[in-house]
Amino acid sequence: MTLTSRFSGKTAIVTGAGSGIGRATALALASGGASVVVADIDPLRAKAVVAEIEATDGVAVEVVGDLAEEEVVEEIVRRTLGEYSRIDILVNNAGIMDSMCGPQETSSSEWDRVMRVNVTAPFLLTRAVAPAMIAAGRGSIVNVGSEAGLRGSCAGTAYTTSKHAIVGLTKSSAIMLRPYGVRVNCVAPGGTITNIQVTIDPDTQGPAVLGAFRGNVGRMAEAEEVASAIVYLASDEASALTGVILPADSGWSAI
Repeated sequence: MTLTSRFSGKTAIVTGAGSGIGRATALALASGGASVVVADIDPLRAKAVVAEIEATDGVAVEVVGDLAEEEVVEEIVRRTLGEYSRIDILVNNAGIMDSMCGPQETSSSEWDRVMRVNVTAPFLLTRAVAPAMIAAGRGSIVNVGSEAGLRGSCAGTAYTTSKHAIVGLTKSSAIMLRPYGVRVNCVAPGGTITNIQVTIDPDTQGPAVLGAFRGNVGRMAEAEEVASAIVYLASDEASALTGVILPADSGWSAI
């Protein structure tokens, strides 16, 4: 990682930053000169990413906790303002998969957990950082959606619904925050090589139904490729873009 000045003087929060797309995004923002708050549920992974950033003279701090808990969201924002006195960028990347079940097979507990992590946490973080961004007259929020937010054939009912909700959160927030100089965009990855856990029950209907659509996925992307799209939307180079849903899916959404 070679440091540049692309994000010099800026502070970024990245959730789910301990691995996969989140880690790649945190490293890319830090390499551009940003101070990065590495938020993750896994303390060892969070510390490892902070160590990677610091090893190349970057600046980072970890905040560990489950984003399904509102007090963790509050701590992330409090810690960021306490350490750096500003919040310029928020990347809502943390998310969990479902078990690929249809609505008739999805338990209430799975639905609630997926919605809490994938939708409520990004909303809470957006709400929490908005006052600082509004006061500064600037800011960039990038939500990590999914190809599942663009169609109905990519995942189970809970995950697919949650990612459609992220599209709505992005567009509504973009309009509401536009007068204050705050941009809100979304990257929609397709198949990406990460360590996200997917537990599939082969006896449910979901895998059989969804399997018919698997041929459209195309090439699996590296986490760094998706991170590049996130970093672009977070940067001043994308100053005219807000409310954008940007597929990073090797053309899957064009089919």
